[in-house]
Amino acid sequence: MYSAIAANKRNTIIIIGVFVALLGGLALWFGYASGDYTSAGLILLFIAGYALFQYYASSAIAVAMSGAVPIQKSDNPRLWNTVENIAIREGMPMPRVYIIPDPAPNAFATGRDPKNAVVAATSGLLEIMDDQELEGVMAHEMGHVKNYDIRVTTIVFGLVSAVAILADLALRIGYWAGRGSDNRNGGNQLGLIFLVIGLAGSLIAFLIGPLITAAVSRQREYLADASAAESTRYPDGLARALEKLGQYGRPMRRANASMAHMYIADPVKPGLVERLFSSHPPIPKRVDRLRHMGSKF
Repeated sequence: MYSAIAANKRNTIIIIGVFVALLGGLALWFGYASGDYTSAGLILLFIAGYALFQYYASSAIAVAMSGAVPIQKSDNPRLWNTVENIAIREGMPMPRVYIIPDPAPNAFATGRDPKNAVVAATSGLLEIMDDQELEGVMAHEMGHVKNYDIRVTTIVFGLVSAVAILADLALRIGYWAGRGSDNRNGGNQLGLIFLVIGLAGSLIAFLIGPLITAAVSRQREYLADASAAESTRYPDGLARALEKLGQYGRPMRRANASMAHMYIADPVKPGLVERLFSSHPPIPKRVDRLRHMGSKF
């Protein structure tokens, strides 16, 4: 189990490193093509600033988009006590607890650190899970908080979003620069440079970016599963919960693909063509890993 945790952390660092290298290469290419490396620095500054905004605003955005409702202990003692017991056992601050009024069984965690964490479960999840299964699910979500997973995935999502904005801007500038100038003042050449850079940015934002985001999220899901098994000392509880999620899972009413990486199970239920971009590893594979971990306790 500890080797699984270490491997997932290592793989996440490698994946993010590759993505940052791609962004740096794109910025340097722009500086070289335009003859002004100052612009490359401004691009990187914008990307970092947008990712920082996502970092601080992600929790409020996630709660609003999901329709989650904050609760106190008296509102749902079972969920509250489950989360509180895990927090005490792990020596973590008590996160804010929410319930999402949705029959689709699911749960998510968000927050930039354990002191600013949010965990949420749907009403559908609370209905179908027994106490051991619910503990496994919430230990998984608290594992995300403990491992700072949301910080990692939020930064990656912010980087991808920033590149998408810049790519769209470059395509627009390239289009109008080409139309509004002639060959004598180099307008067509400048427009072509912007178009090529815009296309390269679009490739990163809409193909490579989602692939890397999904790969990071899958690694963090495995890590949170391992953390939950370590916390509860009963991997079978989470394994049974995942099997129920596979059996009773359905699209959430307010499902949003941009939030998919936050949930314990994919809230959008992607089709076969989208599996390459799925933010979650296959449930049977996760269950097999948990059963294997359970054999070592």
